[in-house]
Amino acid sequence: MKLVGAMPSCAVSVVLIGILALPPLRETLEAHMAAHMLVQIPFLALAGVCLARGVGARLQASLAHYNEHGIAGMLLVFFSSSYWMLPRALDAAIASAPVELGKFCSLPLLVGLPLALSWRRVGPVGRGFVLANAISMIAVAGWLYRDSPARLCNYYLLDQQVMVGDCLLTIALLLGLGCAVRAFVGAPPPHGLDPIGLGGKGVG
Repeated sequence: MKLVGAMPSCAVSVVLIGILALPPLRETLEAHMAAHMLVQIPFLALAGVCLARGVGARLQASLAHYNEHGIAGMLLVFFSSSYWMLPRALDAAIASAPVELGKFCSLPLLVGLPLALSWRRVGPVGRGFVLANAISMIAVAGWLYRDSPARLCNYYLLDQQVMVGDCLLTIALLLGLGCAVRAFVGAPPPHGLDPIGLGGKGVG
């Protein structure tokens, strides 16, 4: 049963990456800064979350030995995701095929996969710390894109940059409000609607 459940998860991950890599869709998403940052990149990370569902228990146990309390995995997520929020990284992915390939490999394997495998292991305090840092990082990036007087990306116009800044600030605000509501009210979501264990049950 576990093997049967794992195969569809891996297939979903591969199919999702394959669809995002199709030249017409890839070029359309990368033509707009908001779609590049807020659609393509998150969906590539989501492919890694799906892949985590297909990782066998034995491999999970092997990885857990190097990921005690989820700290190593979360550090990997933090540094990898931070890189792909940089304007230079977005430009490089468009200008260079090797960098583009690196993006399609690193986001599933170095962001989505370790996030799914590490989320439960960091514990409630660790999850709160991770969320607080993620919200602040998104807010700072949004402020930078929103208020910078000059273009930060060579391939995107200033109005697209401002739009991304507004979107990031809105996301940070909504995440902050969601965390506040959950802290004071929140019941955990129903089983099956929490793919990376936000309710305390994760992959692993």
